[in-house]
Amino acid sequence: MDISTLPTIQQEFNVRYTYQLLFTQHLFALENPLFKNVLEAYRPNEPIKCQFVVDQGVFDSHSGLEKQIQAYCDHFKHQIQFTELIVVPGGEDSKKDQKSVDKCLEGINNNAICRHSFVVAIGGGAVVDMVGYAATIAHRGVQLIRIPTTVLSQNDAAVGVKNSVNAFGKKNFLGTFAIPYAIINDLEFLKTLEQRDWVAGIAEAVKVALIKDKTFFEYIEANAEALAHRELEPMAYLIHRCAELHMEHISKGGDPFEKGSSRPLDFGHWSAHKLEYMTQYQVRHGEAVAIGMAMDMVYAKLIGVFNGDLDRILSVLKKVGFDLDLPLETDSEIQELLKGIEEFREHLGGELTITLIPEIGKKTDVHTIDYKVMEEAARSFMYKPQNSL
Repeated sequence: MDISTLPTIQQEFNVRYTYQLLFTQHLFALENPLFKNVLEAYRPNEPIKCQFVVDQGVFDSHSGLEKQIQAYCDHFKHQIQFTELIVVPGGEDSKKDQKSVDKCLEGINNNAICRHSFVVAIGGGAVVDMVGYAATIAHRGVQLIRIPTTVLSQNDAAVGVKNSVNAFGKKNFLGTFAIPYAIINDLEFLKTLEQRDWVAGIAEAVKVALIKDKTFFEYIEANAEALAHRELEPMAYLIHRCAELHMEHISKGGDPFEKGSSRPLDFGHWSAHKLEYMTQYQVRHGEAVAIGMAMDMVYAKLIGVFNGDLDRILSVLKKVGFDLDLPLETDSEIQELLKGIEEFREHLGGELTITLIPEIGKKTDVHTIDYKVMEEAARSFMYKPQNSL
């Protein structure tokens, strides 16, 4: 037989994904049936194993959380089987090495968590990222519920389909695309946030407003001081609208698993990821995104892509509480920051694609960057007297 004459076998199939984002307060209060109802919708009236993984910062800030979760599971024991609550480091410490992932995997193994059991991630965006990664590589994927506890994770990081950890000195080098069964935003967790974390999450809302929704930007502009002063009502709306736009992009953008090179939701992120790494993650992700957007807005102004009111946008970022000064002091640091452009292209693969905005509420992609002009834009944020054009 001539092997070369055998016909090619080709197959094609579609998979439908559905997941939901729910909003509540006091999720584990016995009188709140939401968490039980989520599990009940998956498999009614049968105890479902749940392994909880909690951010250390959340665990410390909410005394009695473990007992509350255990009491809730016991109250609804016909539907929920509590196995274990594992505490992991918060922030980027959870993603910087394999230790936290291994801790989650060990729990999944020890508690016989299977594909029809649930891992429940409770924490900020980095912890949710890490736990999601562990959950999707165990048994090729166990069920995952995300309970994000920061503004940034409730409006952006936890509402998507990505999971990751850092490796080889690069943010999110190892990761998966996987759909959580559900995301539950409990606004009560926001009340214990440090002011920096409260403010940092607003960056992603400004980002999505700038590229997608002028009316939303105007809402943030009108409520900037209320947001800075931690008023819960405008923050609740900001989180809901930002998450809604994010999820619409995933479902309607035609590229939920990022097979292409365009990632408009990463506006301002090429420098943000690099800046986080350069400062050993002393700069919060949202803080870095705010600086990154500001830099890219100045760049867009300098090359003539954006002809609108730059100071208006920078003013909104400052009013909600962002310091837009680059925490860099030397020429070599600026050159190192600019290397983030090529690292961003490498992370995406294929053609370099950087999102800019020609006007508020609209975006455009560029595929080349003038490094000299971008350096000029970066330098304009090195010292406070030069923070605007």
